[in-house]
Amino acid sequence: MNRLNIVLVEPQIPQNTGNISRTCAVTGAALHLVKPYGFTITDKQLKRAGLDYWDKLEIYEYDDLESFFEQTDGVYYYFTTKGRHVHSEISYPDDKNVFIVFGREDKGLPEELLYNNSDYCSRIPMRPTLRSLNLSNSVAIAVYEVLRQWDYPDLGREGRLTQYQW
Repeated sequence: MNRLNIVLVEPQIPQNTGNISRTCAVTGAALHLVKPYGFTITDKQLKRAGLDYWDKLEIYEYDDLESFFEQTDGVYYYFTTKGRHVHSEISYPDDKNVFIVFGREDKGLPEELLYNNSDYCSRIPMRPTLRSLNLSNSVAIAVYEVLRQWDYPDLGREGRLTQYQW
């Protein structure tokens, strides 16, 4: 069975991680956090951003990237402003665990990792004169592209009004 996994390598901003945890909870994606962090997991800013859903989140922590790779198995896609492919032009397999990996807000992912996995590095298109999107926005874009390709498994497709019926 396929599983979408979001990986944050050395996240620094608690509000970003909180927002990403909420995205994981509402989509059913697992969240993998690779240390060191720029905050503690109990930071109120972290929990405030995803508080309503914190108990619905599947979260894993690793001491470093080496530990992460030793303990996980699947296909890894690296999101980076240095990527060679556009994120929406990649086919994400729906029969394997897919890990979409993001680097820290101020440095991104290690260049050696990117160089050794260049076929799996992708970028979200943006104006070339600007540095990058916010991390939590980038994660949301990536998550929903993978889920779109998978036809949104187990996600509700119909909204409901509270005072009226469609």
